[in-house]
Amino acid sequence: MPHPTDIPPRSRPRPLLLDAFCCQGGAAAGYAAAGFDVVGVDISPQPRYPYHFIQAEAVAFIREHGAAFDFIHASPPCQAYSDAQRLHGNAHPDLIAPTRAALESTGRPWVIENVGGAAAELHKPALLCGAMYGLETYRHRYFETSGWTLTPPAHPAHLVPQAKMGRPIPPGHYGQFVGNFSGVAHARRVLGVPWMNRDGIRECIPPAYTRAIGAQYLTQTWAEAAA
Repeated sequence: MPHPTDIPPRSRPRPLLLDAFCCQGGAAAGYAAAGFDVVGVDISPQPRYPYHFIQAEAVAFIREHGAAFDFIHASPPCQAYSDAQRLHGNAHPDLIAPTRAALESTGRPWVIENVGGAAAELHKPALLCGAMYGLETYRHRYFETSGWTLTPPAHPAHLVPQAKMGRPIPPGHYGQFVGNFSGVAHARRVLGVPWMNRDGIRECIPPAYTRAIGAQYLTQTWAEAAA
């Protein structure tokens, strides 16, 4: 387990955010743009992560060090809930409940994110969609908060057809960017993640989502706490 001195000091007035299960940093980029200093933690090495990174098991790290942060974002692995993994019959651990328990133990505000198949495991989650932010993909993701209010934009109708899962994108379609998809350069542009490879893109949260989440949280809470 990393020593607490591995965590960079807070640089007020920017709040310090822990990005747990960070992968290649899609969520982190949005929070950084919203005004947070970001530290990522993941059990696997993440050489493409664009911010301060600590390699550690995320749930244990949250329990031991989470209280040192002003805000925590957690994206436990989604494979247990994804359609692709269910089709292949693969078994994966359900980490949502252990992650929530660890987050609650810190006393800090937090967000848990996951895919649509996990929505029933989340408590009153808010749905975010690429169409809400003008992205050329739908990529639904669900977000549970620790009690503060996350208000999504209006959800536009899905008028643009979507390419089949993992298939090349026909003209006039949106991509799904899952599986062994083609068009990494296109996906980087659409999602706003130019540093990622295919592995990172498959699982990433578009930074537009977390930039909006971070801005809402800071507007509601951080300004009052810092006053």
